[in-house]
Amino acid sequence: MPVSDPNATNASGLSANETKNLKERSPEPHEEKILQGIKELYTSKPTDRTYEIYAPEAVFHDPIGIAEGIKSIRAQFNGLAKLFPRADIPSFRLLENPPSVPKSKILIDQDVSYYRDPNASSPTKTVNSLLTLETNDQHQVVRHTEEWDHHRETSREDGFFGMLNEQRKKFTANFTGMFISQEPPAQKKD
Repeated sequence: MPVSDPNATNASGLSANETKNLKERSPEPHEEKILQGIKELYTSKPTDRTYEIYAPEAVFHDPIGIAEGIKSIRAQFNGLAKLFPRADIPSFRLLENPPSVPKSKILIDQDVSYYRDPNASSPTKTVNSLLTLETNDQHQVVRHTEEWDHHRETSREDGFFGMLNEQRKKFTANFTGMFISQEPPAQKKD
């Protein structure tokens, strides 16, 4: 549940309007592997190598769940591929960091079209989101935040209902992890 304040800052430290208006940039060489991994995750085609972009203690936070650690992150994206066996990325923009955003944060504006039926001519749903990827000195993702339409989600800092929303997300991620294989769907032998 997004915060109601339109000027609230998202994970980048900027407002939704500010991040939507950032210019596109070219990737740095050390970002190429991360960007390729992100595209594999969001097109429902993760492999074991895809998850090498993450540090072992990484956190993935989106409007659905908060996955803590690589096993939980794998379960979230492997589960996404089961739910939506086809996903296309019609728009993927690597954004320029303003001076207030450290270079260790990678900002991406993307549209993802999700298909429940991989043979359908139109998507079930298309989602615009801001991805804020915080990286360490080894160029691994330590925090991956997805915010739909660039709007920050509520958290415990927003009071009681924010705390409930955060706890629900952690439960969702843990529950998913109990039922989803660690083996990426793209590698399964049927």
